Amino acid sequence: MRTVSRLLCAAVMAAAVVAPMTAATASAAEPDAVAAAHSATCTYLPDPPAARPVSFPSPHASTRPFREVLLTNFGPIVIDMFADKAPCTTHSIRHLGAQGFYNDTKCHRLTTQRIYVLQCGDPLATGEGGPGYKYDDENLTGATYPAGTVAMANAGPATNGSQFFFVYQDTKLRPNYTPFGRVVFGMDALKRIGAAGTTDGGPDGAPKNPVEIKYVFAIG
Repeated sequence: MRTVSRLLCAAVMAAAVVAPMTAATASAAEPDAVAAAHSATCTYLPDPPAARPVSFPSPHASTRPFREVLLTNFGPIVIDMFADKAPCTTHSIRHLGAQGFYNDTKCHRLTTQRIYVLQCGDPLATGEGGPGYKYDDENLTGATYPAGTVAMANAGPATNGSQFFFVYQDTKLRPNYTPFGRVVFGMDALKRIGAAGTTDGGPDGAPKNPVEIKYVFAIG
């Protein structure tokens, strides 16, 4: 508990030093008509089994920007979420974070040659775990993956679940992975994780320095 408290304090400080979100993010409750203009309808389909018990998200997703904060053993990682471009994805990530799905999980995969990503979001840490549902891809037109991108991992079209990856160095990928956010705090930690390599020294495997997500919450 003390560890989480320290990380929470660090996260608050991190959120304070990065550039503020748009004023719309922090606005008070709005009339229904205005709120409806900033929403999207999503479809989440069953895809059992779930790695942890979790409900399906509501089909109604906000397109208002917000931040997701991941408290890790390397410090806080703050993500600007592209709710306007990938509303169903960001809505799902926020939902899973609020339900504790990501708490006390390990980032199970690191790639270090040509593709530079750290993959997280599977409570089983095997690459096979998900939330028990799946949904469509978003924001793929013209998608690129520069350092700082956060995107969904998948097993093919429309198989998004809970797994995602951080790009810690500019990477060329086909536009098949929904980009849903950008790291605004924590890139130094991600670069250190990447530089340390994998447990066996190969180009694809578990990170040599274990990465643990302790707690996740949203701001905005």
